[in-house]
Amino acid sequence: MSAFLLRWFVTTLSVSFATLLIPGISAGPVLPFIGACLLLGIINAFVRPILMLLCFPLILLSMGLFIFVINALLLLFVSSIVPSFHVDGFWSAFFGSIVISITSWALSSVFRTSDGKMHVITHHGKIREANEQMKRANARVVND
Repeated sequence: MSAFLLRWFVTTLSVSFATLLIPGISAGPVLPFIGACLLLGIINAFVRPILMLLCFPLILLSMGLFIFVINALLLLFVSSIVPSFHVDGFWSAFFGSIVISITSWALSSVFRTSDGKMHVITHHGKIREANEQMKRANARVVND
């Protein structure tokens, strides 16, 4: 549950940063804006993987740039559902999706680990010592 709340917080910060940078994206009151970010997160979790699977050849041909088009279309879709969240057109949504993707990636990389869970980054000296001991080989030396 805390991972979901953290992801929602990251999405909300990313979208609010996009509303500051992109002139064609605007948001109304705080509660509908937070609801729009929740809806965007839910759509990104359930609809986006299906769209990416269906558009895989286009993503492959464009070397991944078509993902920004998918994100822009989803952002336009959310703006059509939530009346207080407004995106002027496709290009505003496209540049907004780039800003949201980069900001979300940067914020998520602070907490994300390889297992997909959120962890606080710490340093463990004993783990490092154990890894160094495992690297040493127990072998015989043969002299000629």
